Amino acid sequence: MTTPAALLGHGGRLGAARTLYPDAPTPWLDLSTGINPCPYPVPSLASEAWSRLPDPESTRALERAAASAFGVDDPARVVAAAGSEALIRLLPRLLPARRIGVATRTYGGHAEAWHAAGATLLADTDTAIDLRVVVNPNNPDGQALSPDQVLGRAAGALIVDEAFADTDPDLSVAPLAGAPGHERLIVLRSFGKFYGLAGARLGFLIAEPTLAARVRQTLGDWPVSGPAIAVGLAAYADPAWAIRTRQRLAEDAVRLDALLRVAGFEIVGGTSLFRLARAADAPRRFEVLARAGILTRPFPWDETLIRFGLPGPQPDWLRLADALERLR
Repeated sequence: MTTPAALLGHGGRLGAARTLYPDAPTPWLDLSTGINPCPYPVPSLASEAWSRLPDPESTRALERAAASAFGVDDPARVVAAAGSEALIRLLPRLLPARRIGVATRTYGGHAEAWHAAGATLLADTDTAIDLRVVVNPNNPDGQALSPDQVLGRAAGALIVDEAFADTDPDLSVAPLAGAPGHERLIVLRSFGKFYGLAGARLGFLIAEPTLAARVRQTLGDWPVSGPAIAVGLAAYADPAWAIRTRQRLAEDAVRLDALLRVAGFEIVGGTSLFRLARAADAPRRFEVLARAGILTRPFPWDETLIRFGLPGPQPDWLRLADALERLR
């Protein structure tokens, strides 16, 4: 059994899943991404957030709030954008590096962006590179490096994608990015995954002030929507929510591991936002779950792997448990 090609590459392809499995029960339970299923409670937004262009000062206020949350002492090094993906696509146009080291099994958007810009992609271990990209924790396997290990990977410039680092802030090198002695260190952060609000399209670059200013100028006066600014300001001003959420996610990851092991999976990686599992008959298992209206993430390079995001409300946990029973 082969997993449909339309569902390979990345998670969240519900449209393709609905087309391929039209008889699956609805609503679909999408476990194919690593997005917090219990999002930050969106506050009531003033009508001006929707009806007016965002005031550039409100964007600066968001960057100051993000800098505080990331432990960055100079907000001038923090740039807000419409998602970290936008920054991934922008950086190859602004940086002079042409020999890029990117791991084979990591988030594919980095290699795509540098390839499109005409750069040469080299093995992550190649000594000829002038810029290395590190995703930490890694997507999709969750492998985590300590800050010292990350900094030890520098070969010229270093981009560190910390899209999943909110679950474990001790892994982050964001406080150092662009600071004296670390001028060639660039960090990308994502808002939507940990805060469960991926639709807000909000991400950040942390870099030395000159590069940060170039990125800010390239993005223009309104890089982030008014509603995203309002939600980001509220969320970053609520560290108690973040602390509670880290604890809940860790507990839910343990709970998901137990369900998967009972169903015959081996847990081989992950973060507290997703778990990477292995089974010899993973394509069959993916198919059974899909026909039950549960979308998981398969991988084109290893058909024995499936990634599971966390269920949210209790009915979703029960639905997953019931579907997993059919795999035993």
